[in-house]
Amino acid sequence: MSVSELPLFADGVSLNQKELLACQNIARALPETPTKARAALAGHRASNIRGRGMEFAEVRHYQSGDDVRTIDWRVTARTGKAHTKLFVEERERPVLLLLDLSHSLYFGSSLMLQAVQAAHVAATLGWRAVGHGDRLGALIASEQQHIELKPRSRQSAMLPLISAMQTVHQAQLDGMGAHVSEPEHIYRACLRLRRIAKPGSLIWIISDGSHFTPQCLQPLTELSRHCDIGALLITDPLRQGELPLPAQFQLPVKDGAQELVLNRASYNGWLTRQHAQQQGFIDMMRQLNARLRTISAAQPLNQQIGALR
Repeated sequence: MSVSELPLFADGVSLNQKELLACQNIARALPETPTKARAALAGHRASNIRGRGMEFAEVRHYQSGDDVRTIDWRVTARTGKAHTKLFVEERERPVLLLLDLSHSLYFGSSLMLQAVQAAHVAATLGWRAVGHGDRLGALIASEQQHIELKPRSRQSAMLPLISAMQTVHQAQLDGMGAHVSEPEHIYRACLRLRRIAKPGSLIWIISDGSHFTPQCLQPLTELSRHCDIGALLITDPLRQGELPLPAQFQLPVKDGAQELVLNRASYNGWLTRQHAQQQGFIDMMRQLNARLRTISAAQPLNQQIGALR
């Protein structure tokens, strides 16, 4: 694909504030999809907590201190005893992003690095959350560092998220020459996520799936009992076997910190390993009953809006 198809302000490799701010336009284009949560819900969505909201919940006997404006005069007249109306309270829903910026996402064969697309997805979901009035938090994980952002309200959540994504992304780019082996960093991120996620939270997992080992299933299963989980799988056409290649070739590939030269035979073996890692992640999300969507790094996100619905 040509450079002209890159998103606004993006170069496909680095991350800058302008391109992540521009993701707000994609968020605005997303259709509304009202959902129910299992506990206290967010922003524009009603919760199970009784309070002074806008949606009627039930009638009970009037108690001293109740607002006289909530008296149900019909029930009071029928029973001869004062009754007051209760309403479902509207509360902000925590939205948490688990953004995987492992070295494996620093791969791009067509338009942009998978890590850049992952950041665009995170920014878009973040803008959507604050647009709904939800509290937004994030856990950004790499082999070298984890940045935890506690849920915050409205616009105050987005600039720290954008800054944190830029920080981790640049550190990963700067460290591409160093071999960093940290097989349990995503597992540790799942453990931290389990600790910070409140009941009723909406959790988005954004990853290429490479580092979600079987032990990640336990903390994620515990989360799924009281939170809603969705997943965005970030793919690349070369890793999917979707790029047309000649019968014979020598293809230099930098896969994370690993440098390879692939021919037809070694490419097929490499592709098999890629698919196996990806399928493991897909199977895990199915076990969690998480809705899984696929986003390609070969197309701008605004051309894949349907996958974010």
